[in-house]
Amino acid sequence: MLLCLVSLFLPGGVLPGQQQKPDISVDVKLVNVLATVRNKHGDIVRNVTKDDFQLEEDGRPQTIRYFSQESNLPLTLGLLVDTSESQRRVLDDERTASYSFLDHVLREDDKAFVIHFDREVELLQDLTSSHEKLESSLKLLDSTKDDSGGYGGGSGQGGGGSRGRGGAGTLLYDSIYLASNELMKKQQGRKAVVVLTDGVDHGSKESIVTAIESAQRADTLVYSIYFTGEEGGGGFGRGGGFGGPRLGGGGLGGGRHRFPQEERPDGKKVLQRISQETGGHFFEVTKKDPIDQIYSEIEQELRNQYSLGFTPDNSDSGYHKIHLATKQKDQVVQARDGFYGDR
Repeated sequence: MLLCLVSLFLPGGVLPGQQQKPDISVDVKLVNVLATVRNKHGDIVRNVTKDDFQLEEDGRPQTIRYFSQESNLPLTLGLLVDTSESQRRVLDDERTASYSFLDHVLREDDKAFVIHFDREVELLQDLTSSHEKLESSLKLLDSTKDDSGGYGGGSGQGGGGSRGRGGAGTLLYDSIYLASNELMKKQQGRKAVVVLTDGVDHGSKESIVTAIESAQRADTLVYSIYFTGEEGGGGFGRGGGFGGPRLGGGGLGGGRHRFPQEERPDGKKVLQRISQETGGHFFEVTKKDPIDQIYSEIEQELRNQYSLGFTPDNSDSGYHKIHLATKQKDQVVQARDGFYGDR
């Protein structure tokens, strides 16, 4: 969320003998909301104006103070790929489609990073505009394992770190938290991550709630691509991992306790919740809707967004609900459903 400085000047002149009163400055929080609008047929609507939108915060109407169409503004994009045992079968398809997507969606001023996660979260490529570096990092997503039980493919690219532990696991929530908190939070403008996974988390220190909160605080949309992976895989890896930079320095914030996890979580519902609450979109890979088609739809969304800004009535600490709609009842607005005030 961006902060802007507003100066309030006292009206009137200065009378003889009076000292001129200083300017009074206050910080006003500007909440940014990225939105996609679709009609009743699911097609993207590209001609919505500022006056067509209606925005509420905690049920109270708000004035939209900033508005633009974001089709050409720079984009920061993250790719988070589940490389646990349950996803091993689909990694080749994910890698090929992911590079094609990045090659098409990234323009000169855009940048992206690549993370893989299984029993650890690892940055394979830090933020870059280089298509060649991104392609090299995606080559590390090798679906065949070496004799030691780890993934082959060499080391990660370009700085960063990782967070992980020995044993098996699928650190989905940790990967979203770290991507948002350590990478996206520092960036300005449009931000989105694409997560390819079966949605089953095992072993994260973060919960789904804190993962979503971190993305919301970083103004980051989460697009989920749901792969069922190997039947019955459950999301566990066999140990080992890519060599290379590791996110988080081995832990988060000194002694966080691991959150309790469901025995059999519904990965599809998990991903639907994450995308809905952050303003992204949930997709499921099927024979009728293959991954390359899904990536094409995500690209269309990213290139046809609206950016709205408002100054909230109440920016106290805590969560505040946002409801964004248009005056056309047959249109559906896709946007995050809230924001966090100052701590």
